[in-house]
Amino acid sequence: MENPKKTRREFLNDGVVVAAATSVVAGWLYALRESQKPSENEKVKLLSTDGQIVELDKELIDKIVPEIDVSSEHNVRDGIPGRKWVMVFDLSKCKGAGKCLSACSKMHYLPPNRSYINLQKMVDAELSSPYWMPTLCFHCDNPPCVKVCPVDATFKLSDGIVGIDNERCIGCRFCMVACPYSERTFNWSEEDYMLTPEQLSEITPHEMCSSHKRGTVEKCDFCPHNVVKGELPACVTGCPYGVIYFGDENEDSVTNGTETLKLSEMLKSKAGYRYMEELGTKPRVYYLPPVDRTFPFEDREFDLSKNYI
Repeated sequence: MENPKKTRREFLNDGVVVAAATSVVAGWLYALRESQKPSENEKVKLLSTDGQIVELDKELIDKIVPEIDVSSEHNVRDGIPGRKWVMVFDLSKCKGAGKCLSACSKMHYLPPNRSYINLQKMVDAELSSPYWMPTLCFHCDNPPCVKVCPVDATFKLSDGIVGIDNERCIGCRFCMVACPYSERTFNWSEEDYMLTPEQLSEITPHEMCSSHKRGTVEKCDFCPHNVVKGELPACVTGCPYGVIYFGDENEDSVTNGTETLKLSEMLKSKAGYRYMEELGTKPRVYYLPPVDRTFPFEDREFDLSKNYI
């Protein structure tokens, strides 16, 4: 008798996507809502096809959604003991050169036109001058993406990093919807990466952000393969203007590779803030406001292929 259990890859290759299952679940919800009495069973929150959060009995979902093998042998969930990583962007130094983007692309084997960092043109008020603001995964201490993942593929490490286990990810993209910063990307194809499939298969977990598996989610990971060796993330060393500081909150110290500063004093003396603080996500990325800027603002279009280093 054929084994009915399917692996995640077989599940995806058969063309059965979680969005379809969610649609069925949502249909069951509306059909059964009036006829069934409230249940005391374990509840699970799902995203319907029209963008609404629905709450269903786990027992009902188990009957509708096929069993999926989400096992993983990757040991990516252990943070570095005693560490609490933090990043600071000094916006007064940012010229908008895009070197951090291209350094990230190279470190994570991305094609030259892709990066896990975005460079935003910001204008705070009608009469104020624009400035450049790099954004990436904020590695929140209260991460919405972790809470909505139905298979525990995205998680919070003890050292502050929010990681993704691509061996578990089923590509439902709930985490992308939940991220208020829109700093996650979906891998539609493995063909774009700067490595052959054979080279990709030889890369060990966390040697880059993810395993670049088709049908899974990717993002910035603070380059844990660097920090575990005492090295800085690629974006920090790639910036020629010293914009990005990285360090350990427990040691109250951050560095941009040239100067090392006390984190608490830097944030207090230069009015450091966290982006969209009101959301309560508690990001591990801080910004220093663009006061007394080193460079005048220059508007530009980015072609990362020209900066690929």
